[in-house]
Amino acid sequence: QVKLVESGGGLVQAGDSLRLSCEASGRTFGNYAWFRQAPGKEREFVAASTWRGSSKSYADSVKGRFRISRDNVKNTLLLQMGSLKPEDTGVYYCAAAVPTTRMTLTGDDDYGYWGQGTRVTVSS
Repeated sequence: QVKLVESGGGLVQAGDSLRLSCEASGRTFGNYAWFRQAPGKEREFVAASTWRGSSKSYADSVKGRFRISRDNVKNTLLLQMGSLKPEDTGVYYCAAAVPTTRMTLTGDDDYGYWGQGTRVTVSS
């Protein structure tokens, strides 16, 4: 059974750092990504990475503050978030796609597997 399980969310203050994890099981994938959905807003792209991390993409709103990486031993996708802002508040979802590509995939329609989400709240 394929599973994606996010963890690491919580309540933090503006300026703090937080690391999200996404443990994948059941199979390997060619691409991984993080999306988020703020209260009352549509789901938006945050960061994406090819399986080996050779290509990475970030939304303009998080570029320079967030970093996506992968722990190959644990088959875990990570999102290191720094200088958090209240605008970063939302439910963060891990997503995975089977195809192996040289370029990152940044659309939610590109991903067939999703985690349940982990909530991040950044207070002002």
